[in-house]
Amino acid sequence: MTAKLDKPAAEFVDFSPRRVPLNGIERPPEGEIHLWFMELDELAGSLRSALGGEDDAAGRVHFSGGQLTFTRRFFLRLLLGAYLGLPGKAISIVRNRRGKPVLDPAVHCQALHFSIAKSGTGFLVGLSSSAYLGVDIEASGRKPHNALGIARRYFSSVEAEELAAMTPGKCDQAFLRTWSCKEAVVKSMGLGIANQLCRFTVETDVQKPAAVLAFEDDDPAAWWLRMVRPSPAFLGAVATRSAPSGLRAYRLLPASPEGGA
Repeated sequence: MTAKLDKPAAEFVDFSPRRVPLNGIERPPEGEIHLWFMELDELAGSLRSALGGEDDAAGRVHFSGGQLTFTRRFFLRLLLGAYLGLPGKAISIVRNRRGKPVLDPAVHCQALHFSIAKSGTGFLVGLSSSAYLGVDIEASGRKPHNALGIARRYFSSVEAEELAAMTPGKCDQAFLRTWSCKEAVVKSMGLGIANQLCRFTVETDVQKPAAVLAFEDDDPAAWWLRMVRPSPAFLGAVATRSAPSGLRAYRLLPASPEGGA
């Protein structure tokens, strides 16, 4: 399903279900973004024996930190391999000079930009054939610690003042969305967070569409920013410096018990 991008409520885009194995996936057309959301505790039952994780009555796997890192890497390579027509183990990922994970250009000649974000067992991957992009994901019920202190230290002065003027409950919600948007923008630039978050201002009002309002040494109108909600437990953001022509969003699910698609 391709989401039309002319509606402010883009965060309500449907994440269409796709099951393992991933077959017949085509690379994003020019100008289109693909998003993939995974809840690894429900998805990684197939890795239970390899990881030694414990599962609960609902069949969800509980991971240690190292097991969770392994599982993210496994499914990232599985997904990239599906787009490139390769087995996951053939995917080579390196970090560029700014530390951003990218496909190894010495191994993969096809352009496929990607960005990843994690929050607990939630995992979000954004892909584009034509543009650098950034994604972020946050647990929607998370109560940020010292939200105003962080905002005053790292955000733009406008954002910090707007958050300080809100009631505590609204401030926590607005801070979480603001943080997610700013993370996505910084990732799209391929830069680390340090000294970057204060360079631009995003919309803090959760009742308004996500947007970049001001940007030091850049045109804020050139930036495209959207919120998404891949599940009730998570909210996310995707950013790129050029408006895409479409957005396709998927939720990766375990293989069907009956063996169907």
